[in-house]
Amino acid sequence: MGVAGLVIFCLLIDTTLYTNLLLNIGALFIAFMLLEELFYKGPIPKDKTAKLARLTGYVILPFLLIIRLPFLIQGTYTPYIIIGSFILIWTNDTFAYIVGKTMGKHKLLERISPKKTIEGFLGGMIFTILGAYIISLFDIFLTPVFHSAYIWMGAAIILVIFGTLGDLVESQLKRKAGVKDSGNIMPGHGGILDRLDSIIFAIPFLFLYYQILTYVS
Repeated sequence: MGVAGLVIFCLLIDTTLYTNLLLNIGALFIAFMLLEELFYKGPIPKDKTAKLARLTGYVILPFLLIIRLPFLIQGTYTPYIIIGSFILIWTNDTFAYIVGKTMGKHKLLERISPKKTIEGFLGGMIFTILGAYIISLFDIFLTPVFHSAYIWMGAAIILVIFGTLGDLVESQLKRKAGVKDSGNIMPGHGGILDRLDSIIFAIPFLFLYYQILTYVS
């Protein structure tokens, strides 16, 4: 009910700044709750109401932020933020898998995802930052606004770190539910949530990053 109330309240108020701020705070609060569960090794109390609120906020609030993100930069529609973010997430997923498969020896968080390695994480990070620099060379929206390719590279670091955490959070949720895939709509891909887990978890942190840049620049 709290998540639903926050969403309705944000949609009713007119001030874009406060709407973005409240949605972002709500999404970050849910994200930190899920991270606490991810790294907590003891038994977690079973509260169905709280669990429903977390899962609802985990999906709904990030999608609301994704919708608002292209309009965040000086009120101008900047679609390359979304397109670029998805490209960077896919770049990280691809090269983290390749590097982890060929060079991975040290497990990242074995009890949650046995196949993820520290080497894969670092490899994904390096190639994603490189991809961010390449995107900045062709971007006609963000780079002229902030006058720096480092903005995209900073976004890449955020997407890699929190995208990887989002993947781990979703793996933990599947383990708790006793399922291998989040759905069967996309055979061989683990379900729609498996394709979007990184971006929906990273978006609140990316949104905060761009919001800070927008209001201090």
